[in-house]
Amino acid sequence: MRGPLKSVAGLAVLPVLALVAATAGCSAGGTATDAAPADPAPSASSTSAPVTAYAPYVSAAAASGTDSAGSPTTYNLAFVISSGSGCTPYWNGTQDIDDTTVASRIAGLTASGADVRVSFGGASGDELAATCDTAAELAEAYGTALDAAGATRADFDIEGDDLTDSASVDLRSRAIALLQEERADLEVSFTLPVMPSGLDEDGLALLASANDHGAEVSTVNLMTMNYGESYAGDMGAYALTAAAAANTQLQDVFGLSEEAAWRGMALTSMLGVNDVEGETFTLADAAEVRAFAEEKGIAWVSMWSAFRDRECGEDASADDALTDCSGVEQEDGAFGEAFAG
Repeated sequence: MRGPLKSVAGLAVLPVLALVAATAGCSAGGTATDAAPADPAPSASSTSAPVTAYAPYVSAAAASGTDSAGSPTTYNLAFVISSGSGCTPYWNGTQDIDDTTVASRIAGLTASGADVRVSFGGASGDELAATCDTAAELAEAYGTALDAAGATRADFDIEGDDLTDSASVDLRSRAIALLQEERADLEVSFTLPVMPSGLDEDGLALLASANDHGAEVSTVNLMTMNYGESYAGDMGAYALTAAAAANTQLQDVFGLSEEAAWRGMALTSMLGVNDVEGETFTLADAAEVRAFAEEKGIAWVSMWSAFRDRECGEDASADDALTDCSGVEQEDGAFGEAFAG
C-alpha cells in the first residue's frame, strides 16, 4: 500500500502455526474481534459463528471525517518507519513516536471503544528491519512504537524491496519472536501483496522465516490490489480468486484445515481507483468482498484507506484520486459502510 502522501498521510504465518494467538475469536455472546479463532471448533457453550471485523487503515497523524464510517472494530495506524537511517521509529518517518498530536489522535480513535493496531512498513520509506542492526535493537524499536500507541497489535506491511531482502526478513522474524517473549498478549499480522494466483515466492519465504524463528503471527492480510496490466477486469472477483489461492497455500505451508486457513486470513482492498491504470474497485466489489469474508469466516477486512473514502471534487487531479479521495462516484464513508456489512 502507499505510504505517507501529502498532508494527510495515512495510509500473516500463523506461527508454527499461531493457533495460540488465534484463540482470541468471538466470545460466546458474539462480540466482534479481529483476531482469528482457534481450530478446532469452539466449545458447545459458544453459540455464534466467528464475526468478520472491519479494520481500515487510517492516518496516524491526521483525522478524517470518514475514519469512523462503518464503526470499525480496530484502526490500522499507518505507518511507523525509520527516518532513513538508525533504529529510531517515527510516524511516517518524520514525526516523533511520542508526538502529542498523534497521541491525541489515537485517543480520539479509541474513545468509541475501538482498538488500534500499529502498522510498520508500507510502500514508502524504510522499514525498521532495514535500518536496525540487531534483533534486540529492532524489537525495542517496535516495542517503543507499540507503547506510544497503547497497542497490543502489530501489523507488518512488507512489500517492494523489503519483501525481497532476506536479511531484513530474518532479522524482523527474530525481533518479533523476542518481542513476543516479553509481551505474551502481542498479536501480529503480516500484510503481503497477492495476485489472483496467490502469494508469490517472496511472500511464502517471509512466512517460512517467521515460522522458522518462532514468531507467532495470527493473520495473513492479503493486499488484493494493484495486480498489473493483465488484470483490468472485475476487481471484486479477483479479490475472491486471490483469497482462494492463498487459502490453499496456507493449508499447504502450515498444515491447516481449509476452515482454519480462512480464519487466519484478512483482506485489504484499495478502494476506488487503484495505482494501476484500469483497476477500479467499486462499492459493489466492496459488498462482494464483505459477503465472501462473512461466508468463509475471514478474520477481518480492511481498505486503503479511510481518508480516501469520499468522492473527489470537480477540480481534483488524477494524483488526488490516489491520495485524498476515491476517484469514483460515492457518498462520504460509503466504502466503510460496505466493508463493515
